[in-house]
Amino acid sequence: MASERAARRMPVILCIVAALMLTMAPLPDWADSFRPNWVVITMIYWAMLLPRTYSVGTAWVVGLVLDVAQGTLFGQHALALALVVYITVKFHLQIRVFPISQMTATIFAMLALYQFVLFWINGVAGINSPAVAYWGPVLTSTVFWPFVSAIFGNIRYRVHSRS
Repeated sequence: MASERAARRMPVILCIVAALMLTMAPLPDWADSFRPNWVVITMIYWAMLLPRTYSVGTAWVVGLVLDVAQGTLFGQHALALALVVYITVKFHLQIRVFPISQMTATIFAMLALYQFVLFWINGVAGINSPAVAYWGPVLTSTVFWPFVSAIFGNIRYRVHSRS
């Protein structure tokens, strides 16, 4: 029973680890401002589909790991990610039935909220960054959302078809 539960959780954990690795992968300076928020879209997807398993607590822990990995203020990504995942869990039943265009627009709004929280925390701390550093990832993450959603849907289908 416990091994079956662990086998079902392993693909999701691997997706989160892969998102963390993509977030930490080096990019050229010109492309770094447009790095998608891999961790955020991964957490939104799994919180939307499995809200009882991957919720605010998971988002908080993943956000703390992201803070340590990127060397930012401790807790800033955790707070922003927990807020976005809370909204996702709160409205997961409505978001799941949206057509892909409306879901993408909703994801855009949640990514903008995430970046706004980071912008606000950095402003309070006196850290200045160019606007493209905040809004570039929102645009690229929104563009990648339908593809990431399709890939994760395929992973989820394969895991459930094996059980």
